[in-house]
Amino acid sequence: MSHVEETAESAPGSLAELARRYGLRPAIARPPFPVYLRQLWQRRHFILTYAISRNVSKYSGSALGQLWQVITPLLNAAIYYVMFGLILGGRAGVENYPAFLLTGMFVFTYTQRTATAGAKSISGNLSLIRALHFPRASLPLAYTIQELQQLAVSMSVLLVIVVITGEPSTWFWLMIPVVLVLQTLFNIGAGLVLARLGSQVRDLNQLLPFIMRTWLYASGVFFAIHDKVVNSAGLPEWVATVMYLNPAASYIEWMRDILIGSHTPPPMVWAACLAWAVLALVIGSWYFWRAEDRYGRG
Repeated sequence: MSHVEETAESAPGSLAELARRYGLRPAIARPPFPVYLRQLWQRRHFILTYAISRNVSKYSGSALGQLWQVITPLLNAAIYYVMFGLILGGRAGVENYPAFLLTGMFVFTYTQRTATAGAKSISGNLSLIRALHFPRASLPLAYTIQELQQLAVSMSVLLVIVVITGEPSTWFWLMIPVVLVLQTLFNIGAGLVLARLGSQVRDLNQLLPFIMRTWLYASGVFFAIHDKVVNSAGLPEWVATVMYLNPAASYIEWMRDILIGSHTPPPMVWAACLAWAVLALVIGSWYFWRAEDRYGRG
């Protein structure tokens, strides 16, 4: 009988104590948070390559290929324009409703798709997680980058439509990257939170479509929030304020302020955009990291 076996038989403590005594530790241990962030930075090329490859393969089997990145939101916007703009009167009181609607659609779709993809990033890649050792946050980060690449195409189309519908290009357009960076930081944080929840709560993917649909209607994508909530519905002012402060609405309103000259949102949305970006990134990163050693088990 070996020395280790004798020790194992005679040890009064648990196997964990025995492992610590001989300097053994789990193969997939959660590193300290600063070390974890450095590991993510070291895997940046993998994250970017993984995002690009997913983007290319996503439409590889269709005849129009990458054009679906533009066609899909445009088709959705056309349907919503007919339903909410013409039939339900959402364009009433809104100047340049096509630019108003498309801006809301593209900005909201970026967050919606990132959150939905993030929720499936762990549960949908269990074979990869169990086969290779890498920071698990790489997956929701890659999904966010993938959606950001698609947004870049959509924003190019949006800028063309905004000019065609009569809005001049101004120096204020230089603020577009600032809004998108803040929104991306928020999306990363939200994706990390949903990635952990999606790995633990199997029914989350069934609930997400209803959650996202409710969020869509509460974010003023199809209508001017203050006009419909306060002036038309007669609800208290604080209801409109709460709607403006929801993160999706805040980023939409700031982008509309940049692109549409007649649109003036409450000044609080700018502070809300910054606050949501910082809070989501910090809380999401910490929350995801806390379960790093549990992803892929079971």
